[in-house]
Amino acid sequence: MKKVERYFYPAVFTYTPGQEIAVDFPDLKAATSGTNEDDALISARELLGCVLFGLEEDGEKIPSPTPLSNIKVEENERAVLVDVYMPSIRMAQVNRSVNRTVTLPAWLNAAALEHNVNFSQVLQDALKAQLHLG
Repeated sequence: MKKVERYFYPAVFTYTPGQEIAVDFPDLKAATSGTNEDDALISARELLGCVLFGLEEDGEKIPSPTPLSNIKVEENERAVLVDVYMPSIRMAQVNRSVNRTVTLPAWLNAAALEHNVNFSQVLQDALKAQLHLG
């Protein structure tokens, strides 16, 4: 099944004097905030991408977004349509780094440190060679 490239979900931005702008996605039961409108929108996009990626990965149903015109807001709130481009979110998850603990003889560790060896790069190169990944 072809994955959706771009999602659009309504968010409610809540403005309270002296506080960060609160951002709530009613369809996803997820919330974040930002120090100003730009920061709130960036935080909203990041959260939207994380939530939807998690649902995709877990094989869960992606809820349908409520039309923006159906979102009811209070006087200090504004409904905003937030979009997220999923291919970049998915690629970031594929390319993210993970930590691994390795054990090696102390003499080999000392020699590698003496020669300023980049342990991560050597391990990556060795794994690619071992797995024939070029």
